[in-house]
Amino acid sequence: MSGINKVVLAYSGGLDTSVIAKWLQQNYACEVVTFTADIGQGEELEPARAKAEAMGIKEIHIEDLREEFVSDFVYPMFRANALYEGEYLLGTSIARPLIAKRLVEIADETGADAIAHGATGKGNDQVRFELAAYALSPAIKIIAPWREWDLNSRDSLLAYCDQHGIPVEKKRGNRSPYSMDANLLHISYEGDILEDPAVEPEESMWLWTASPESAPDTATYIELEYAGGDIVAVDGESLSPAGVLAKLNQIAGANAIGRTDLVENRYVGMKARGCYETPGGTVMLKAHRAIESITLDRELAHLKDELMPRYASLVYNGYWFAPERVALQVLIDSSQQYVNGKVRLKLYKGNVIVTGRESEDSLFDEDIATFEDDAGAYDQADAEGFIKLNALRLRIAARKGRK
Repeated sequence: MSGINKVVLAYSGGLDTSVIAKWLQQNYACEVVTFTADIGQGEELEPARAKAEAMGIKEIHIEDLREEFVSDFVYPMFRANALYEGEYLLGTSIARPLIAKRLVEIADETGADAIAHGATGKGNDQVRFELAAYALSPAIKIIAPWREWDLNSRDSLLAYCDQHGIPVEKKRGNRSPYSMDANLLHISYEGDILEDPAVEPEESMWLWTASPESAPDTATYIELEYAGGDIVAVDGESLSPAGVLAKLNQIAGANAIGRTDLVENRYVGMKARGCYETPGGTVMLKAHRAIESITLDRELAHLKDELMPRYASLVYNGYWFAPERVALQVLIDSSQQYVNGKVRLKLYKGNVIVTGRESEDSLFDEDIATFEDDAGAYDQADAEGFIKLNALRLRIAARKGRK
């Protein structure tokens, strides 16, 4: 790629992006601008600044995006009850469009010719970053070093670091560390022994959640308050979106909630094994479905459930800014007008148990649903005609001898 004088790099300060920063300087002879997003990964970000400065980088952007991440990306996704392939709460997927958005904006602000990322050519993140970037800036140039260089293993990256004096944390002797990604919604683990789907993860790998064996023997009860489909308070305490998720992570993690070990189908075509910790998100999904159970109309709830796998695939595959995801979001958000009220939950050794839900907008009518005398609120005789009409096609087929 020619004509590259300045590049904005999505920079974590970790192994891959530290190598990339130096590699861009060497191979493109360009100025590198770094962008590091604080989306709640729980790590001190100033070391990234020090690393960047040590490589001669002059323009360094470190931004706290935690509130924007949860309010504009995580919360809208949870209004949809999104779950990819029945298990994955999309913790990595949902962070990529926000990072791509800021990469493009910083490139425009600094007059950069291109953006760069550290996603590999085997993974989903390359697709997510680039689809989002092209949707927001059609003419943007994108450099993906993993698709260009010959540093095709973790060991070769570590050797490159040794050669160029780049410090690397979390080495384990001569073995490569797990490939890890964290934000306020989750932490993921890939690689190393996890590449064999038959091998159980080491207990020491898990960083956010207690094991069920070590979790408290007494249950923890919490109450979540909803307004417009979003959690606005925990146990009566009003919190910002990021504050809600941080608190739920702490409470749920202590109760061994949120571990997932799965083999997923990547967009690029291969199957991959990953382990995830999503403590707060696991609670959020259960609670949101509970409050919707009493506030959503039946057919609207069923429509949302039918659309959810498509919505989840759009997020997983990188189409956050695509018109179909935006259109689905309008429908989903409009469904949340009456999703208000409170949900009470019992957290115990990995289990999230709904113990109660209430709302002034509830569609649950005790006078109709009761097994006691309903005082004429529901005429049970009406059910006969309803059943016969719905059975008509079945009876006709049976008379014709069809099975």
